[in-house]
Amino acid sequence: MNTQIVGRVWVVGDSVTTDAMYPAFAMKLSVPEAARHIFYELRPGWADQVKAGDIVVAGRNFGLGSSRPVAALFRELGVAALVADEFNSLFLRNCINHGLPALAVPGVRTAFSDGDTARLDFAEGWIENTTTGDRLTGGALPPLVLDIIEAGGILPKLAREGYIPAPAAP
Repeated sequence: MNTQIVGRVWVVGDSVTTDAMYPAFAMKLSVPEAARHIFYELRPGWADQVKAGDIVVAGRNFGLGSSRPVAALFRELGVAALVADEFNSLFLRNCINHGLPALAVPGVRTAFSDGDTARLDFAEGWIENTTTGDRLTGGALPPLVLDIIEAGGILPKLAREGYIPAPAAP
């Protein structure tokens, strides 16, 4: 598995809640439609601007709040990874369960601006701002987490290993 990602950066602040990412009215919608409303109040129109391969950079306690499956929405939009100074622990587990790389790197929020390009390696635990040349180190993702991400999430991993039935083809 290639653990390096290069992408355009979108920066958000500290303590961004899952409610701000996945508004309550969107929870009744299909994942593709709900994804059109991510950051609905925080960054209106963001879902129309984000492109596959982009990276979201955040501050401290990113994903505070309820256990809304926001990672599925990010994946639907093609977001390649999330990098934050610090993640809410439940949100981080949801990212891993959905196969979305999420890397904690202290100081990352202030090292990037919207539109910068980031290069990161989530197996080695670093991110570089290719626009400024700054490079920061965080915690590398452990082998089990890398295996879950490579499988596309925890359910595909469990299906691959025969613990649960493989999902039916669409």
